[in-house]
Amino acid sequence: MNLPKRYILTVVTALAVTLFFSCESNFKEVQKINFSEFVPGSDADTVDIKYTDSGRITGVLKSRKMLDYSNLDFPFTEFPKGIDVTLYDKKQKRTFIKSNYAVSYKQTGIIDLQGKVKITSETGQMLETEQLYFDQKNEWFYTERKFKLTDAKGVSYGQGVDFSKDFKVINSQRVTGEFEAEE
Repeated sequence: MNLPKRYILTVVTALAVTLFFSCESNFKEVQKINFSEFVPGSDADTVDIKYTDSGRITGVLKSRKMLDYSNLDFPFTEFPKGIDVTLYDKKQKRTFIKSNYAVSYKQTGIIDLQGKVKITSETGQMLETEQLYFDQKNEWFYTERKFKLTDAKGVSYGQGVDFSKDFKVINSQRVTGEFEAEE
């Protein structure tokens, strides 16, 4: 049987196009198989968590929404609707923390606070910034973002600061503002 070359070329082209589109469909299915959904292991509305050490309350965390991703290789807890935290030192002096969003990384012990972060000490010192990190292990805050620090000596502005949770040690960078000079 002697078929014209044009007929054979048409059949081969039709088969190639059919195979191409069927492979595309299979490729999309393979992509779906390798896709893992990024969903929390648990979530909670209106949380009120109390942290203790040897029977003494060290902190209280309140949030309207908590998503727990402890089911991942790098576990973390997300607070998409913000947090309101009160930290207590050994003498029960308080530090108040508020932010619009927060993520707590379990393995590193770092908390990333974002969006109108405000920290106030019981003595009236207040720091405001857009992002701040808290190292839970060392009880130390730090940021490279712009900040505003208000205390009894005056108001200062800067970019980059790190400080202890009780505001006793403050290391700030690029500072401007009005201060009351110590004599």
